[in-house]
Amino acid sequence: MQPVALILKSCHNVLVNVIDLYLGGTNMEEQSAEAATKKSGLPKLPASTIWMINFGFLGVQMAFTLQSSQMSRIFQTIGADPNKLGWFFILPPLAGLIVQPIIGYYSDRTWAPKLGGRRLPYLALGTLIAIIVMCLLPNSGSFGFGYASITALLFGAVTVALLDVSSNIAMQPFKMMVGDMVNDKQKSYAYGIQSFLSNGGAVIAAIFPFLFTAFGIANTAKKGVVPQSVVISFYVGAVILLFTSLLTIFKVHEYDPATYAKYHGISEEANTTGGNWFALLKKAPKVFWTVTLVQFFCWVAFQYLWTYSAGAIAHNVWNTTNAASTGYQAAGNWYGVLAAVQSIAAVVWSYVLAKVPNNHHKLGYALSLGLGALGFLSVFFIHTQYTLVVSFIFVGMAWAAMNTYPLTMITNALSGEHMGTYLGLFNGSICLPQIVASLASFGLFPLLGNAQENMFLFAGIVMAIGALSVGLIKETYKA
Repeated sequence: MQPVALILKSCHNVLVNVIDLYLGGTNMEEQSAEAATKKSGLPKLPASTIWMINFGFLGVQMAFTLQSSQMSRIFQTIGADPNKLGWFFILPPLAGLIVQPIIGYYSDRTWAPKLGGRRLPYLALGTLIAIIVMCLLPNSGSFGFGYASITALLFGAVTVALLDVSSNIAMQPFKMMVGDMVNDKQKSYAYGIQSFLSNGGAVIAAIFPFLFTAFGIANTAKKGVVPQSVVISFYVGAVILLFTSLLTIFKVHEYDPATYAKYHGISEEANTTGGNWFALLKKAPKVFWTVTLVQFFCWVAFQYLWTYSAGAIAHNVWNTTNAASTGYQAAGNWYGVLAAVQSIAAVVWSYVLAKVPNNHHKLGYALSLGLGALGFLSVFFIHTQYTLVVSFIFVGMAWAAMNTYPLTMITNALSGEHMGTYLGLFNGSICLPQIVASLASFGLFPLLGNAQENMFLFAGIVMAIGALSVGLIKETYKA
């Protein structure tokens, strides 16, 4: 028994050390008194105001979810080669990488009270373009371009790029308004509400094709044409995007430049001068870069989830790789249900994470990503559709952490100067990994046997590395 006791004691010591690493403790965290002082002037907001600041995020996330959950299905339906799907999935993150820093930079310098203020004019612009494109994308195969024709694929690629550009324009204002208007004590709550609405919108959008099919709308169509269950899902999503965005635009009143400067402890001119991207990155707080490292691994994994889920589920559960088959379209609908499960799990887990105190953020972050890694890995092994629900619950827990902790950690470490530009640049930690993942897929997919389910093994390993990387973060926050 003595060797057993020794082993147990050693395991206990290792576990204690790992937990201590993620808890961080007050000695390990670099708390910035200067940053805290600068932000201490922000007033406490009514809960109703925080809800309105975030409400339009529901519609924007529906646009993103319809795009991400149905994009692989749409392109394979109109004739795209699964081995070349990576090209189409490069377009959305590339758009985000370029657009969000630009929106951040110019919105920092904008004050147009008749158009809504600082961030809201960009929300209006992005919403308008997104609504138009949401009516075009699902009809990529309905204009007579021909199955697998260059014209059809190019039309689909252009509309995807436009939808992502417009959605990014519409999404960025919500992230920035929380940084602009919400103090540190309420910020976790505000991003929790944002996560709740985001995942709520994702649930609704993800199950649309499944629900419309259940209501009798056709879930199959002639070769090369996207089913009406998907087309109508995009139409309804566009209507909801319009309604929720207008509600935020008319109900939220942003701080004018003088008030903003007063609350953030900066001069009125601070956001109208400077702002060079490279200069800002050079003086970015350390947490900006360590969170970016964690983000890299997380978003690589999720890029493969969005790219290969429909095909992997179709092959593992319905035993088909024929995108025109009834089985493949059923798999596409079931992935929508699983995406809804993921979002529901994220909603519930976001509530749990919101209760975690600041000095335990890292443990919650790492634990969530670790469970997500298990979810990714399990998809490879599962061949029954209902067991996949468990996999996507774990994936949803990781998704909740990814949508809560990074922005909280970053905005807590920033003063009010160039807030929009910094958050736009931080979006690179989301977009660049997706671009890298898409490019790498051209080598990985054949290397892993041209089987879409095999990509989930790789994604699970990458997510596990992300969970371990959380230990490198030295968080800054106001106690």
